[in-house]
Amino acid sequence: MTAPAREQERDPGLQPERTRLAWRRTTLSSTVAAVLAAKTTLHGGLSVTGVVVCVLCCALWLGFLAIAHRRIRVLTAAGPGGPPALTPRHAAVATLCTVALAVCAAALVF
Repeated sequence: MTAPAREQERDPGLQPERTRLAWRRTTLSSTVAAVLAAKTTLHGGLSVTGVVVCVLCCALWLGFLAIAHRRIRVLTAAGPGGPPALTPRHAAVATLCTVALAVCAAALVF
């Protein structure tokens, strides 16, 4: 029965800040991928496939941005006990958006 007491005494240190910064870096990377996807679509001439993939990239970017912004807010507002764990649903959506954005961006290049 001492496990809950140990969890309450946990000092997260700088881990929430490092995690928040990692979310920001990943958001910046996905922003660059979405912008490059739009640039590639506009540069190579407009095609229906290119526009659809570009719109999909932008939608995936917005989805990841929403998840990342929510997580950054949670990490910033965390109290002394540290932030709550990322839910599996949110982790799955963030992973899906990241991987799908990379696949869509690669499809535009090739």
